[in-house]
Amino acid sequence: MKVVERNIYQIYPLGAVGAPFENDFKLEHRILHLISPEWLKHYKKLRVNTILLNPVFQSTSHGYNTIDFHTVDQRLGTVEDLQLVCQTLHNQDLHVLFDGVFNHVGRDFSQFQDVLKRRRLSEYKDWFMIDFDGNNSYDDHLRYENWEGHDELVRLNLKNPKVREFIFDVIDEWIDLYHIDGLRLDVAYCLDQDFLRYLHHHVKQKNRHFFLLGETLHGDYNQWMNNNMLDSVTNYECYKGLHSSFNTRNFFEIMYSFNRQFGKEPWCLYTGKHPLSFVDNHDVNRIASILEKKEWLPLIYAMLYAMPGIPSVYYGSEWGIEGVKNYNDTSLRPYIKKPEWNELCDLISVLNRMRHLHLELVYGDYTQIALSNLYCIFERAYQGKAIWACFNIKDEPMDIPVNSTKDGINLFTDEVEKIPGFVHMEPNSFKFIFFRYF
Repeated sequence: MKVVERNIYQIYPLGAVGAPFENDFKLEHRILHLISPEWLKHYKKLRVNTILLNPVFQSTSHGYNTIDFHTVDQRLGTVEDLQLVCQTLHNQDLHVLFDGVFNHVGRDFSQFQDVLKRRRLSEYKDWFMIDFDGNNSYDDHLRYENWEGHDELVRLNLKNPKVREFIFDVIDEWIDLYHIDGLRLDVAYCLDQDFLRYLHHHVKQKNRHFFLLGETLHGDYNQWMNNNMLDSVTNYECYKGLHSSFNTRNFFEIMYSFNRQFGKEPWCLYTGKHPLSFVDNHDVNRIASILEKKEWLPLIYAMLYAMPGIPSVYYGSEWGIEGVKNYNDTSLRPYIKKPEWNELCDLISVLNRMRHLHLELVYGDYTQIALSNLYCIFERAYQGKAIWACFNIKDEPMDIPVNSTKDGINLFTDEVEKIPGFVHMEPNSFKFIFFRYF
């Protein structure tokens, strides 16, 4: 599968299967819940093609304080359980991505524990950035680099060839045991860029289609998303712009970002590239808790699938569950006994099908057609075909003026869409209009 043709369904397993937040180190086979008949049917109905699993290896609590990259978290199950999950998903024609947490480890990571015990005599002292003359919040009488001020997350020295070799051996093991198709790289914006280049070379030699997705926040994504490093990165700029444009009733914000990122001018940043598009994930408030009007949920998902990039849906949000951050993010990562289905799920399934059938939504270039605070139209065109994505958030019907009288086809009704110099829109609505130019 080509990178850009993915549509991703993200699951945070420790939450989704109901594991306790703190690791009790009691073996439970909870991860098998993700391949229950109900979940397998759900993936199929949604028409997703890639499952992203957030951390599944032994950790102290939330998965990002890793203890052991080789051992499946006992709250989830065993190596054999995870192998069965991956094999079952692959048998359903689903690709599998693991969350690679390689910037930092938990304090119980054995190599760091060796440093605490043996100090300067430890063979692992250079695996971390340590000042033996300093101190930290745990009163270890040494200081070490951590992730963003959190002493419980000990930063790895990715410039150390032994650390790189260790991580690449871990990834090779994951590929051999679980046949994963790619990685999400946690806090990729923190990772040493030489490490990313080495990683790219290593995995692409094994499988040129191996997908490397990096978590990035803001800045120029080209510094990570390029031919020598990552295939895609998280597009937080547009994440913010999507919900903000709806809530402030100002489509100029998101359309500015679309044009800045994907337009045809030489200065546009990511034209021809494919960052990951999303409206929520395991780190931010659920979109149903952000939007002022729940009736806009279908509109924002339609915009997500129409914009350039690789769309990602976070488990539960496809049927509109709510969630607001709490101190340990458990409210964003709930246990789901079995998936639900409603009209929003129907829409996302249709959008996934459209993306499969209409490569304009995958590879198409981007052009702005019409714009005001309360409506917008943009075009995705590819190989003589085009789709206009049209949105109206006014509480009344709207005729959006356009410089065209060419009729198209409404992709949601399969009916001819008359365009006498304007596109008619119902209140708080969207439509995709298909054109064949030659």
